[in-house]
Amino acid sequence: MKKKFILCLGLIAFIQLKANAQYNSCAAKNEITESIPVQVVDSVTGRVQTIMEERHVSSDKYGNANGNNYDLAVDGAFEGQTVVVLHLYTGEGFNFELPKAALQEKGFSVYRYMNQVPSVEELKESLGKACQLWVVSTNTQLLTKEHVDAIKEFWDQGHGVYIWGDNDPFHADANYLAKELMGVEMSGYFMGNTVVGIKSDTTQAGLLPNHLITTGLQYVYEGITISAIHDPNRVLKPLIWSSDGNVVAAVYEKNGKRLILDGGFTRLYNNWDTAGTGRYVKNAAAWLVNYEHFGKEVLGQNLKKEK
Repeated sequence: MKKKFILCLGLIAFIQLKANAQYNSCAAKNEITESIPVQVVDSVTGRVQTIMEERHVSSDKYGNANGNNYDLAVDGAFEGQTVVVLHLYTGEGFNFELPKAALQEKGFSVYRYMNQVPSVEELKESLGKACQLWVVSTNTQLLTKEHVDAIKEFWDQGHGVYIWGDNDPFHADANYLAKELMGVEMSGYFMGNTVVGIKSDTTQAGLLPNHLITTGLQYVYEGITISAIHDPNRVLKPLIWSSDGNVVAAVYEKNGKRLILDGGFTRLYNNWDTAGTGRYVKNAAAWLVNYEHFGKEVLGQNLKKEK
């Protein structure tokens, strides 16, 4: 009995260590500081002594912490994990190469369907090999009820879903899927094209502070023309408030499930090098892996085997 108890404790520690190893130490911090040694002169004795002082790390030209070690996840952490993308809007030079390159930094491979959805059977097969699904909507509904049922089953298992729409009318499948899954939708044609900071009680725009997705971000580009999310039953948590005070991105994180709904897919290809987009994309994908949930699930299965 004692041996089994020790083995269980060891398994718990191993899984927790592995989960923590996916994330950088700055996880869920917007403003990132580090302790550095500083020499000071004692005003009484005149002796020089070294103290540790907290200072902000260096930042890029937009004010975000500079370097991949300030992303949510460690580079290469998700090697072997696949993101399936239904890339249904491909206008204006939107080829997904920039997001793909960012995701590859964290180890993700990207399997992409362009301008059309696969059969339900093929979608199920692809999702069976994926850790998450991204849907980039266009102005025409292409998903069927059977596609949505397959996506819901995938999501109910704890796998991440990112639903991207944009200004009217480029949210047909985004709304269809979001309404079926959560009873929410987006609409509007709002001019954004602004960098927003951290949301506070005195500001109408900004990022949700101290969330895993906003790790290392004090500023982010909101997109050009965007939609607003309408969530009458408040099933989502606002993630980005746009410059007009509307919610342009929000998250679902309940019952072991994670989802992001976003009304600004233009930030995936327009002004990519403006504040924070690459880090935001990497953080979002790392969060949608839902490693915490699947780590606990593995733990439970192993404990059952041990018994």
